[in-house]
Amino acid sequence: MTLKAVLFDFNGVIINDEPIHQQLIEELLLEENLRPSPQDYRDYCLGKSDRVSLTDLLNSRGRFVEESYLTRIITRKAEAYRRQLEEMEQLPIYPGVEDLIFKIRVAQLPMGVVSGALRSEVELVLDRAKLLQYFPVIIAGDDIKVSKPEPDGYLLAVERLNQYYPDLNARASNCLAIEDTPVGIEAAKRAGMQVVGVANTYPFHMLQRQANWTVDYLHELELDRVQQVYAGLSSKVS
Repeated sequence: MTLKAVLFDFNGVIINDEPIHQQLIEELLLEENLRPSPQDYRDYCLGKSDRVSLTDLLNSRGRFVEESYLTRIITRKAEAYRRQLEEMEQLPIYPGVEDLIFKIRVAQLPMGVVSGALRSEVELVLDRAKLLQYFPVIIAGDDIKVSKPEPDGYLLAVERLNQYYPDLNARASNCLAIEDTPVGIEAAKRAGMQVVGVANTYPFHMLQRQANWTVDYLHELELDRVQQVYAGLSSKVS
């Protein structure tokens, strides 16, 4: 078996924007006359789509909102997110992202993004960071009805990769996911992928118990060694 594609999570892997999202969530709660808790974001939002996280968070406070109202809240948050990014002279892209993308391109491996973030947010960031051209496949929170830890986003990404690259013939088992949260790692593993955990959001030791590889920083990922592991897996199978 050979490694055929690499799929990136977005928030917490490509861009360090979790503090922005946490601030916006807290502002939304205040607008709903609810008091934010420091633990809210970690408990209900990390690694999940806005729709799922806001639904769960509001439900936990006894608020059960209609889909139309939830959509308006999400739209309001997305507009505030865009405004904050527009005010930044430089986006908080994680160090090592561009180096890793270069390594993957040299290895001629297709890349994609699988995220709970809205497509407009993903494309905004990637375009401004001049990385959009390297991700022909983007599965965003508005492409699927469920959120991580469900595997649907990763499975759809494999399907779209094969459509975009007709000769790829990729399966989930020969795609590598890069994640920063336990729910993201679980989603990729449930899809049948091996996973790199990057300790941007959770401690190294916590991710190490769940991921196949764990790194403190993306530049530490040795892609050639990962490819050797995939090659070794095929020899074991044969």
